Amino acid sequence: MRRLLLLLLAVTLSACSTRLGRDGRSETTVDAKYLLKTEVDRITDANRAEVVDGLLLIADKLYKRNPREWKKAGQLSREAAVARLRDRVRHNWPELGSLRSRQAAALAFAEAYSGDRVAALMFGLLTMVDIAFEHKTEFYMLDSLNEINLFNTARNMEVAIWKLGHDRNPAGEWYLLSNELDPANRNLSFEREFGRITGLLDFMARIVADRNGRTLSRLSQSVATAIFLPVGL
Repeated sequence: MRRLLLLLLAVTLSACSTRLGRDGRSETTVDAKYLLKTEVDRITDANRAEVVDGLLLIADKLYKRNPREWKKAGQLSREAAVARLRDRVRHNWPELGSLRSRQAAALAFAEAYSGDRVAALMFGLLTMVDIAFEHKTEFYMLDSLNEINLFNTARNMEVAIWKLGHDRNPAGEWYLLSNELDPANRNLSFEREFGRITGLLDFMARIVADRNGRTLSRLSQSVATAIFLPVGL
């Protein structure tokens, strides 16, 4: 939360500029675009950026632990594979066909899938976020979001981290290596980052629900038996 508030402050300050007036005194001007944004809009901008950056960080970490995956997709390096995800709208994804969101993410844990499992999972999660934020990167007074899409996207992050730690192929091997559970070298960084992203999305869902005059009630759901929830139509 503290990081999000600091980001909001930075956005506020960046909208202001100082220049010298005719009398030699400094004058502060405000970007007209900034005036079209409410506090909620600025929080939404920061929230979305944090969520996307967090998912790209997870993608990079997954590629570090699973280098064979970016090679499957014919990428020249881990960095190139992450850049492809960052600019996902500009790239073709022939290995995924027309799949995105939960359908693409599910491929990462499908036995028959032979493509880049990291790309499938992270493209799926990133496109869920794109849908939940109405495919926008900036938000203004008249923009609106759907709290259910944000809420379901948050639950899908929980499903993803559960699957990373539990789903295996018929030979008993992990589909993707993530957290290191060896007591001698324990590393739960994936779980922590997914938890942070889930918190950001839940926070945004509550704000949107309040703005829309609605109430969000979290339904009990067993992650162990859950599938990725629908986001959007």
